[in-house]
Amino acid sequence: MLQFIIRRSLIALGTIWVVSIVSFTIIQLPPGDFLTTYSANLRAMGEIAPEEQIQAMRDHYGLGQPIYIQYFKWMRGVLQGDFGRSLEWGVPVKVLLWDRMGLTVLVGLSSVIFVWTLAIPIGVFSATHQYSLLDYCFTFLGFLGVAIPGFLMALVLMWVAFSAFGQNVGGLFSPEYQNAPWSVDRIIDLIKHLWIPMLIVGTEGTAGLIRTMRANMLDEMSQPYVETARARGLSERQLIWKYPVRVALNPFVSTVGYALPQLVGGVVVVAVVLNLPTVGPLLLRALLSQDMFMAGAIVMIISILTVIGTLISDILLAVLDPRIRLE
Repeated sequence: MLQFIIRRSLIALGTIWVVSIVSFTIIQLPPGDFLTTYSANLRAMGEIAPEEQIQAMRDHYGLGQPIYIQYFKWMRGVLQGDFGRSLEWGVPVKVLLWDRMGLTVLVGLSSVIFVWTLAIPIGVFSATHQYSLLDYCFTFLGFLGVAIPGFLMALVLMWVAFSAFGQNVGGLFSPEYQNAPWSVDRIIDLIKHLWIPMLIVGTEGTAGLIRTMRANMLDEMSQPYVETARARGLSERQLIWKYPVRVALNPFVSTVGYALPQLVGGVVVVAVVLNLPTVGPLLLRALLSQDMFMAGAIVMIISILTVIGTLISDILLAVLDPRIRLE
């Protein structure tokens, strides 16, 4: 196990380095740079930035240098904990990312807990009561959850809340706590708002994993080891939860490493609709404005978390399923 962790950690470092090169290169691919977009926006508003000012900003941020020099300067800062300065916001990137990354992880973890809490027992019930009325109902709801886009569900929920209750369900904080310092009252207010994005983000994942859990359970329940355990006199409840469920959980554990990247990249529209102060909308804005330091830092952090999450998933799979051997 220790050798596996060391070997995978070394591979992870190489993977993160390659991802940093690819992501920084892709961010630079669109024609022009941040200052080109900045000048175009000023002209659209009827203003013209002096050429001397544009050139001074280009020299200050090193935008006129070759891409590999920009990359090595950026990576040197990253290794020192400095992700650079946001070209659009004019403040250090880590200042903007600190709160948003924490809230992103919180929404992601709460969504994963919501998905597991619903999908596992429903999937087990559907498999053990195959072709029953409730099985058909859960199957219908599962297909419905997969078919309805998250952003559409968010729009419907916001419309219902506003038209029926006169409340705005967007964001993670009430207006009075939006920019307030952290306190017990602000944490309570966050918990009151957290269930909405948790419900919307988790619905699609719940619907898909219910079907996965049901299919895996049906496969495992027909295996010889289940009949052997049943012949030993185990009760049906003990047999189901001790053997088939444990093996059928593999897809749940294997997707832990992709929870955060999926939240950032897959539900950006939902985050924009709900006005969530997470990393997704910030990444979208950075890409549109070609804020390369902000976008590069977000992609780098997501890559690191993905690699670490995948390593944790592999270790948990080996613990969960004795048939898997890391060696």
